[in-house]
Amino acid sequence: MAGWIPCLDLCVDGGPPRLGHRLLDAYLVFVAARARPNTVLATAYDLKVAFTVFGKGPVEVTTRDVLAFIQAQRAPRRGGNVVRLADAEAGLSARTVKRRLATLSGLFGFLVACGDVTANPVPTGLLARRPGRPGVPLVRASRTLPRILEPGEAGALLKALRTMRDVAMVELMLLGALRRCEVLGLRLGDLKPGEHRVFIAEGKGGHQRIVPVAPRFFTTVGAYLERERPSGADTDRVFVVLKGPRRGRPLSADGLDEILDGARGRAGLAHATCHELRHTCLTRLREAGMALEAVQAQAGHRSIETTRVYLHLANDWLVGEYRRAMDILDGLAGEAGVR
Repeated sequence: MAGWIPCLDLCVDGGPPRLGHRLLDAYLVFVAARARPNTVLATAYDLKVAFTVFGKGPVEVTTRDVLAFIQAQRAPRRGGNVVRLADAEAGLSARTVKRRLATLSGLFGFLVACGDVTANPVPTGLLARRPGRPGVPLVRASRTLPRILEPGEAGALLKALRTMRDVAMVELMLLGALRRCEVLGLRLGDLKPGEHRVFIAEGKGGHQRIVPVAPRFFTTVGAYLERERPSGADTDRVFVVLKGPRRGRPLSADGLDEILDGARGRAGLAHATCHELRHTCLTRLREAGMALEAVQAQAGHRSIETTRVYLHLANDWLVGEYRRAMDILDGLAGEAGVR
């Protein structure tokens, strides 16, 4: 099937997306049976990108094609004049390329199990120079710390918001560390004002949790529900559109991003994304002495290794630990000098 180019078709009947190839579409059906819709969509898009570069069907793909795909993905974009400030790279981020390789490896693992191909062309890594040493990864992803907002920046952002609804959504991320999808997925029955907690029914990966949120948020959301939320809204989602033809319908991710972009511009901030608000909350909790396991539970991380990044962001914690250690070392050095 040389020369084939995929076409992403988002099914309106609620089924998984299709790419126009029997084997790829079968894999998307398999993924849809075990993963969340966003994961299925991301998988379909990654496969579309990869097979657009390959220009052939999965049976014809070789390891050489995969290595050429990596090189193409890491090539500079837009003529080479755009560089990301986060990691000083011109091509796609290493994390994105690694994710697409994982998607390809999953596809070919499925096809091997089904007997459609004999081997997975996506290598796990390159051979080390010396026998017995670990192999070299195909893509090395740099570990960068997420950006957070300073207290003055957070205050300026909150003041720039125009409705109680918008303030309540930002407070959920800034005071409760909720993800954007968790804020938008919140339902009226998920609010526990008497306990100052919220129930996250649609967390990342389908995982649920109950987390505390500051009383300030419940005051804000109460004002929004009483004064702003349309009484005729035909959804139990907490946050809905307030004006226009979609009035009373659930607010979309694009809608929340547009609200935040506008507030950020009015506040004169260079950065303030939804995820940065979440990072800011978790960092401040760690700085205040919250146990790492508790930060993990608040964040909804499946692995505590993901939570350890906040040890590096919480400067006060690191400085305090260093000073306590140095006090001990200085005391030991003093005793040794006296002797």
